[in-house]
Parts: sequence; C-alpha cells; structure tokens
Amino acid sequence: MSSPNTSYPKSKIKILLLENISDAAVREFGAGGYMQVERLGGAVSEAELIKAIKGVHVLGIRSKTQVTRNVLDAADKLLAIGAFCIGVNQVDLKAATERGVAVFNAPHANTRSVAELIIGLCVMLIRKIADKNSAAHRGEWLKDAKGSFELRGKTLGIIGYGNIGSQVSNMAEALGLNVVYYDIATKLPHGNAKQIRDLKELLKRSHIVTLHVPSDATTRNMIDTEAIRAMRRGAILINHSRGDVVDLTAVKKALKTGKLSGAAIDVFPEEPENNGDVFECPLQGMSNVILTPHIGGSTEEAQSNIGLDVTSKLIKYLDYGTSEGSHTVPPVSLPPQASTHRILHIHQNIPGVLGEINSRLSKRGINIVGQYLNTNPDIGYVILDVESRISKEAFEILKGIKGTIRARLVY
Repeated sequence: MSSPNTSYPKSKIKILLLENISDAAVREFGAGGYMQVERLGGAVSEAELIKAIKGVHVLGIRSKTQVTRNVLDAADKLLAIGAFCIGVNQVDLKAATERGVAVFNAPHANTRSVAELIIGLCVMLIRKIADKNSAAHRGEWLKDAKGSFELRGKTLGIIGYGNIGSQVSNMAEALGLNVVYYDIATKLPHGNAKQIRDLKELLKRSHIVTLHVPSDATTRNMIDTEAIRAMRRGAILINHSRGDVVDLTAVKKALKTGKLSGAAIDVFPEEPENNGDVFECPLQGMSNVILTPHIGGSTEEAQSNIGLDVTSKLIKYLDYGTSEGSHTVPPVSLPPQASTHRILHIHQNIPGVLGEINSRLSKRGINIVGQYLNTNPDIGYVILDVESRISKEAFEILKGIKGTIRARLVY
C-alpha cells in the first residue's frame, strides 16, 4: 500500500531520534518520505529534552531517556513517541494519553537475541566458565571438573512465560533441560514445559532460575531473601528482565554462603547514563558472576528489527491514523477509501461524543464514507473518511466538539 499525500507536508514533519537508534529507522523514515530526521547520540536530561522537543512531531527514544509530564507539557506539536526497545516504563503513559500522544514500542523484536544469550549464560555458569576465564587471564591454570555440570537433565525455572520466556523454553528443551515456568496468567506450554502455580515450588525445583517479567508493584524485589531461601542449594540465578525485580544485596549474601553457585545480571536498579560512566554493583568481584551492561537485546539484528518495527508503526500512524500497537491511543485501523479525506479525532472518553460528531456533520450535509471508533478508560479515538469536497469544513466542525483533545486532517 503506497503512502498518501498527507495534508501536512511530510517535508515539514520533524523527527527527533535519541540514544543511537538504528540506521534502519532513518532509512525506513526516508523510504516513507520523511526526511527531516535529527539524531542525537545519547540520552538527554529532562531539561535538555524540554528544549529539544519544541516543534518535534515524532520523538524516538530507547530505555534511558525519560519522557515526563513536564516534557510532554513542552511538546507543542508532538503526535507520537517511538520507544525503540521492549518496554515503555520511561514514558509517562498517563500524561501521553491525556494529550492524545500515541506511544509505540517493539515488544517482540529482540526476543531471539535475549533468548540466545540466556541459554549461553546457562552453559557458562553451570560450567563455572567465569572463574576459569578470570584465572586464565591472571596466568593461572584452573583445570578442574569439580562443581561443573552438564545442562542435560537439569531443571530450568522460567519466571514470566511471555515472548522471551517461551522462546527460552523451546531452546532449553532442545538441550535436554526440563522446563517449568511460573506466570500470573495461564499460558499454553511449549513442548514438554509445565506451568507451576506456586512460585516457591518453582524455586525449590529449579537448578537454574531465569526472570522475564515487567517492572511493576507485583514484581518489585520478587527475588529477595525469602525467595532465595526457597531455592535449592547451589542454584543459579539469571536476571535479564528489569533491574528492580531482584534484591542484589540478598543475592550477594547467598553467593557468599554457597546458597547460590552463580548469577548473571544484565539489568540494575541504577544504571549509568552513558558508556564510560562509573558503574557500581554489590556483585562486582564475586565468584562465578557475569555482569553485563544491559545488553540482553543488543545485537545488530535486534536493533535493526526494532528500528524497522517501531518506525513502521509510526509511519502508519502518520500516514493513515492506524494506532494498533499503541499504549495510549485505542487501537484503530481503517482501510483508505477512494476519493475521500481522512480526519482523526481524539477526545475525552465522555458520553455522547460520537453522536455529536455524526449529528453535526449530518446537519451540514457532510457524508461520512467510513468511520471507526475505539475507546480506553481515558480517551476515545475516531477515524473518519469524508467526501473530499467538504473535508475542511468537517475538520473545523470536529475541532469544536466538546471534549476534543486533538484533531488531525491526515490526507
């Protein structure tokens, strides 16, 4: 499907990309006709972003940049935000919803990269490769089988059986691991994996525990002293999900006593803003611990896939108003109608808005060729296709509807 000629010239749509977003995103924007793309290398502070956001229609970020209510207040032309990563915790979604700013991300694009790394870490930790590697670099020959095991026949416990967790499950079974998983929702198992309803039971049975959960009130510090106490002695812990779901001080104590025999941590409660900044963690210098700088999804393939995925969603929103995949604007998709102009209307979710839209347009003799409405608890979103000869009049009518947050004439 070719992109239409938008009412607002694409050459004037200003796009700001931060944090070294993939070149694939820039190429995709260019292919879609959006050439005014500015790129900044790293994350920026709130004060810097407040200055930079003025006049910007589309903002692209990764996980470091915080899009706060203050930033959104300063965003005078912002239509959409692309989070070129898995999560959207760094965006004030409530404030974005109130302003009718669509927020998109790429929840699945780096799944394979993370899953492969988890399997690699399982091998490295159960064979104590971290210790042997460090010894070799020091000039010590540490050839010893004690405490090193095969994965085959061991039990892998997966906490969070979503896209990443389920792919880890598939790969683990191929290596001969027994897989059990815990999730708050009932999830269809892959292969021979078994869902366990009690988290402590999973911890008790697992030789290796890997976490793949979001950060929220239910997961914060879910692996603490009490949870570790439930784990089998000599177990291995892997956290490549969110930095606040594991109590690192409790992990340190467990490593010292031998309750845990190893750990791999990629995400931390506090992380440096930029490469080269000082990094501190309670687990530094500990035996059989692999610490990595939030690189679970950092492969060239994943970053390219994320760039294509998020950019594609942003272009569809700009060109057609398609909001599928947005965390703020209700999902709406309407195929283009021939010989029509398209208007988008975002409004407060209050009774009677759609009726008023139809009534006002009908009184002016404006024919609606296509229409689709969807709502969430806060806002409603309507796509309307009207006859082209009266689209400007219809647009002005829609801007005057009570509860209107924003209206946009797309093409």
